[in-house]
Amino acid sequence: MRRRGHSDSGSGHAAEYHPLTAVGDGEFEDQQFEEGRVRRPFPGKSICLAALLCLTGAGLLVLGSLLVSGYLNPRYADRTWPVLLLGAIMFIPGAYHVRVAYFAYCGVTGYTYDDIPSFD
Repeated sequence: MRRRGHSDSGSGHAAEYHPLTAVGDGEFEDQQFEEGRVRRPFPGKSICLAALLCLTGAGLLVLGSLLVSGYLNPRYADRTWPVLLLGAIMFIPGAYHVRVAYFAYCGVTGYTYDDIPSFD
């Protein structure tokens, strides 16, 4: 049985545990927010999914806008609001995660690939 504060090299886990010192009544310790030395692998699948969501959502938003404006055949007018809603539902999270990935790639402070959920 592993004790807290000690790593077991045979377990396959990369996390190292160490006790935090008591500071006071519910105060935070700087040690809680330090990044560990172990990094997750590059989330390629997640970034591809985010790009797919962003592009598909943008396409549906454009299609919905064309339906609202009447540029497309009016017989498809009953599909307008569902297409716009589905486009927004897909575009918003896709664009957010693509933005986080881009800022992490550019090295902007506060953005890392760890902020993107991984499907690996």
